[in-house]
Amino acid sequence: MGFVVGVVIGFVVGLAIIVLFVRNENTRSKLRNDLATTVAAFARMTVEDSRKILPADFYPSWVVFSQRQKLTWLNQHLTKIWPYVDEAASDLIKTSVEPVLEQYRPIILSSLKFSRFTLGTVAPQFTGVSIIEDEADSVTMELEMQWDANSSIILDIKTYLGVSLPVQVKDIGFTGVFRLIFKPLVNEFPCFGAVCFSLRKKKKLDFTLKVIGGDISTIPGLSDAIESTIRDAIEDNIMWPVRKIIPILPGDYSDLELKPVGILEVKLVQARDLTNKDIIGKSDPYAVLYVRPLPDKTKKSKTINNELNPIWNEHYEFVIEDATTQHLVVRIYDDEGVQASELIGCAQVLLKDLEPGKVKDVWLNLVKDLEIQRDTKYRGQVHLELLYCPFGMENGFTNPFSSNFSMTSLEKVIKSGANGIEATENEKAITQKKKEVIIRGVLSVTVISAEDLPIVDLMGKADPYVVLTMKKSEAKHKTRVVNDSLNPVWNQTFDFVVEDGLHDMLILEVWDHDTFGKVNSFSYGTVKSFLFLGHTNFVWFLNQAMQ
Repeated sequence: MGFVVGVVIGFVVGLAIIVLFVRNENTRSKLRNDLATTVAAFARMTVEDSRKILPADFYPSWVVFSQRQKLTWLNQHLTKIWPYVDEAASDLIKTSVEPVLEQYRPIILSSLKFSRFTLGTVAPQFTGVSIIEDEADSVTMELEMQWDANSSIILDIKTYLGVSLPVQVKDIGFTGVFRLIFKPLVNEFPCFGAVCFSLRKKKKLDFTLKVIGGDISTIPGLSDAIESTIRDAIEDNIMWPVRKIIPILPGDYSDLELKPVGILEVKLVQARDLTNKDIIGKSDPYAVLYVRPLPDKTKKSKTINNELNPIWNEHYEFVIEDATTQHLVVRIYDDEGVQASELIGCAQVLLKDLEPGKVKDVWLNLVKDLEIQRDTKYRGQVHLELLYCPFGMENGFTNPFSSNFSMTSLEKVIKSGANGIEATENEKAITQKKKEVIIRGVLSVTVISAEDLPIVDLMGKADPYVVLTMKKSEAKHKTRVVNDSLNPVWNQTFDFVVEDGLHDMLILEVWDHDTFGKVNSFSYGTVKSFLFLGHTNFVWFLNQAMQ
């Protein structure tokens, strides 16, 4: 009887195990089928489908959706023919580049020529190609290239001291995007009249300088001078929007040459909350602005010492050659005196985002690197006012940055109010216009001294200082403390960026500094100011200044 029961129980348990195993296998099979279906669906997805499913904010910085097609076939053929390209092109490139280097030769050198130039045995790799939708009578193509070259390049340099040195340029690493423009399209083979080529984007350019049989550091500044020469020559000769024109068919192609198309007016107003780069004290910031990073086209602001919220209020002009692709770059540095300046942060503005003839007021967040923005640390902000003026439309609007522009409607209102006659007739209209108009600018205040302050300290006179506050923006400045004095002299100047000059108010408060107790305010006394002379109402100051 026990044997029979054991057999029955074993049979039931075995059958249960088989059923569970089959069900488990069916479940795993279904999961595998679902996974295969999902993978197949992802394989059929386009870039646009991916962007719809997951917003761009969720992608890490290293994920890039490239629209360039691969060029494996071109790289394979280029590798085969590269030895012949090296032999054929080396002398041509040497002959073409030498005059350019001579043009940018540093003043410490008397001669700068090639004694040897070969492209090496490693062929460049084209990592992608894309066609840009452009004008109807042209075809624009962009080729992305990467080249880790083993070129043999030796420069024969001579200084005015009579020293001759062979300098080797080695370990060249380059990544960039070249732009080819086939224009105009014609009905004659090869169907285009000329080819324009330019370096559209320079992602990386690294190289090493080494004196053969010596040390390049023996001549101070030589390495930096040669490196600057090479980079400036590349930037000014083939970097977009500069383009080289190769005629294919006879004709006039002067319209393809680089020409200025407008002027960019830039007002560097201020910066705020800058990162402090100094261990003792605060940073000494200054700004460098450029559209094309060439020495003669780069603007530099004045240095504001010991300040993390500097106010410059400086105006610059830049010539624009291509408003659709160029951009303004602002770099904020900490001045370190005789040492190299330290970068605080940088920002850029695309010119295509500016409306011609209209002033754009922007606050830009500073970043560590404009190309690779992986660092999300807050480094401060810079305040700019921008105006792009294309050539040919100067008469279509009034340039507010010009020193001799016509009187504005607000100035006319205030001027007419000062005459007394028109103000009586149109007093209500004038008051209404004053309420509607906003004046922006920089207000400079010099706190000179105070007189007849009361005694507030038990053991002495007083330790006064002045706090200046703009009521609307709540911007504050504070003078230094003058110890043990009832007639202190400060002679300190402060700048305020005023967003609404007609309706804002400057408040001056005099306080007594108490190291170990509560800070006290004065109930009476006189503070002398360079601009206000006892008045704290900013509207009064602006009205008087306008007259």
